[in-house]
Amino acid sequence: MLAHFSPPYLRGRVYGFHRAMDHSGAVLGPLAASAFLFFYPESYRSLFALSVIPGIVVILILLRVPDIRAKQRTEPQEPLEPREPRLTRDFWKAIAVIFAFSLGNASDAFLLLRLSDLGVAAVWIPLLWSGLHVVKVLSSLAGGDLSDRFGRRALIAAGWLVYAIVYAAFGYFDSVGAVVAIFLMYGTYFGLTEGVEKAWVADLAPSRARGTAFGVYNAALGVGGLLSSVMFGVIWTRVSPTAAFFTGAAVALCAIGLLYSLFSASDSTTARK
Repeated sequence: MLAHFSPPYLRGRVYGFHRAMDHSGAVLGPLAASAFLFFYPESYRSLFALSVIPGIVVILILLRVPDIRAKQRTEPQEPLEPREPRLTRDFWKAIAVIFAFSLGNASDAFLLLRLSDLGVAAVWIPLLWSGLHVVKVLSSLAGGDLSDRFGRRALIAAGWLVYAIVYAAFGYFDSVGAVVAIFLMYGTYFGLTEGVEKAWVADLAPSRARGTAFGVYNAALGVGGLLSSVMFGVIWTRVSPTAAFFTGAAVALCAIGLLYSLFSASDSTTARK
């Protein structure tokens, strides 16, 4: 839907804004819930009842969004686009690269476990999580816009490099101050990649096959994330946490090399009006 309603030269900004709004909710929602429980301790049933209201508001807004498929059925078919378009070779190459990176992208629960093991008190974990999402909001807004200017490949590679640095640092440092700062830096990885990857998928997929394209994209992330988390956990328990984090960093660096070997700068740059 976002790809349909956004021009190609602003698609990165649109997806970056989308991710920023999602992360804003992840900040404001828990804070609002904490404030409610501060004034009304143990009123969990009331809290869950109130949480229904934003969902209803979203549904009412969504009903105002035009139905793309219905609109396409009432408009004349474009002669240059086949009725059953196939996903392009470049799309599958992009999915292969993203899947390769996801094999080193383990669950964020391991980062929280590392923070806990190094002595960060449990009471600070939710605040750090909220702080991480604040960084995600700001970097998502910047990352999407920059990808429209300098290309998807450059921003995705920068994000993956941040990921590699964060994971290597988590494996190397053992001081609380250092890992807290690195954990907040981790938010920039999301800002440089989440919306940009989605914009890239939209760029590479034919308009009538974007639903399938995003299904394949999310499936690749899901399968890769599952395999990565299992591998990460095995290395963590059988070798060491340091080895696990270094492995994740190494996989990210390999994915960057694969990205640059399969795609040129022109392959991932959108033309601006």
